[in-house]
Amino acid sequence: MRYFDAIVVGGGLAGLRAAIELNRRNVPVAVISKIHPVRSHSGAAQGGVNAALGNHYRGVYDTPRKHAFDTIKGSDYLADQDAVVRMCEEGPERIYELERWGCPFSRNEDGRIAQRPFGGAGFPRCAYATDKTGHVMLQTLYEQAVRYEQLAERSELTFLDEWLVLALAYDGEACRGVVAMKSTTGEIEGFHSDAVIFATGGSGRIYAASSNALTNSGLGMAVPYRAGVPLKDMEFVQFHPTTLVGTNILLTEGARGEGGYLLNAQGDRFLGHYDDSKRAMEVAPRDIISRNIQREVLAGRGFGGGYVHIDLRHLGEERIVSRLPGIRDLCRSFLGLDPVTAPIPVQPAQHYTMGGIDTDASGRTRMKGLYAAGECACVSVHGANRLGGNSLLETVVFGAIAGSSAADDIEGSKATRKGAQAVEAAAAEQKARLDKLRAADGPESWADLKETLGRTMTEKVGIFRNAADLREALDAVRDIRSRFGGIRVGCRSAGFNPELAAVLELEGSIEVAEAVVAGALAREESRGSQSRTDFPKRDDEKWLRHTLATWTPDGPTLDYAPVKLGHFEPAERKY
Repeated sequence: MRYFDAIVVGGGLAGLRAAIELNRRNVPVAVISKIHPVRSHSGAAQGGVNAALGNHYRGVYDTPRKHAFDTIKGSDYLADQDAVVRMCEEGPERIYELERWGCPFSRNEDGRIAQRPFGGAGFPRCAYATDKTGHVMLQTLYEQAVRYEQLAERSELTFLDEWLVLALAYDGEACRGVVAMKSTTGEIEGFHSDAVIFATGGSGRIYAASSNALTNSGLGMAVPYRAGVPLKDMEFVQFHPTTLVGTNILLTEGARGEGGYLLNAQGDRFLGHYDDSKRAMEVAPRDIISRNIQREVLAGRGFGGGYVHIDLRHLGEERIVSRLPGIRDLCRSFLGLDPVTAPIPVQPAQHYTMGGIDTDASGRTRMKGLYAAGECACVSVHGANRLGGNSLLETVVFGAIAGSSAADDIEGSKATRKGAQAVEAAAAEQKARLDKLRAADGPESWADLKETLGRTMTEKVGIFRNAADLREALDAVRDIRSRFGGIRVGCRSAGFNPELAAVLELEGSIEVAEAVVAGALAREESRGSQSRTDFPKRDDEKWLRHTLATWTPDGPTLDYAPVKLGHFEPAERKY
């Protein structure tokens, strides 16, 4: 058993920024990640990061308050407004910090960070690095983390790659650490700590059609969930309107921010025919565009196979090469077409999990010693729908906040190193669990269960929802949970056993999926990304509240909590 003053689980943007903040405060920290940090899904973010820098003046002077209003309005007023205001106020500082650290943002002619329209703002607010923004931000933060790792005289930062975290160690008073499995050897080890920050990303792979990396199984949400920490607002799942047909690889909103057109099979810019998108057209919020693409397909105006086109040809080769080089590469590699000369077939797919581990605006959970940041957390700054460009901002803002909160609490308790016995007990429990799983020889294939889960979620818990489909989905997920008890693990090896890891992650996926479906069925309204055809109106009187799912062996129990208002009163959407 090893001890670190703080542990960060996850090596993406939120996790790295939290670790850097802890090191700034001279707190020794370990970053535990199931993959190498630069392979984290943060690197797949393309279009940009929102911040009220005001570097493009086009008749609108941007401010953090305007950014906060757009975020809260985009959330369909379900976001906690104190957290949103804090994110928007601290956003410029975090972006300029990245700039000072060498992040190669694209530039205006005057040398300032370039910005483009994104996330429903209608004017340039989104800073970007061509269409590889997440990639360059991830590389920049990793460089800084390595720099801190090498400053041994100042603090200690330890990277533990290829460790799969399986459980928390909780002694009834506080989180005392985590238990993890080393992927290369299969060994189980307890990691003792006075603070644990989860930054494990989203859960998109509970869906069959998703833009998420295969690593985004939801296990990182399931581990605190099993330990008694609620998951909040899990029913709100964002579908990105433009993913490549066949692979569901993301095609950035930046393509529309640069002026790309969405066209149906008749060559019509159909967004102009819908009240909710005719004003903003292609830069309307993602939930709106996803629904309207789906409506075109259902009306028979899509292309065979259920997709539409995004057309960039009128932008010209020079602009595509300078602003969207990654998109051009993806289209050539995966579709065999060049967007300079041909339109791109796209369709909506699951993209982002607005819900997650319940935290407050400081990154603290209701379990002492446990914090969360990034997509695995629900602060809540996205509410019922996230604006494009706000996810990258959330990672660096709340990664820093969670790290600072953990450092404050450690200094207050003076690193007590209490709870070693809880870590030892949790490690022994997980070892026994894995020994049992390795010997499991039931009739069920994990691959079949995973395929059934993904298909069920995509078909029954998608862009449009209704009670009948959701009940069928809930029954199906519960059946999958029951069948998981008869799982078969064919590979018996200790180390390098991807089948065992897949089984462990599938169990987490099932638990998270059940929380999503239960919350969606209970919420009898349409709000943001939750579009109920049987309850088409937003109902603030009954449903202006957060859903809290608490784990039980028989599935989640649901409770509710008020939304934190105070800055902007809920108003009807006017487009």
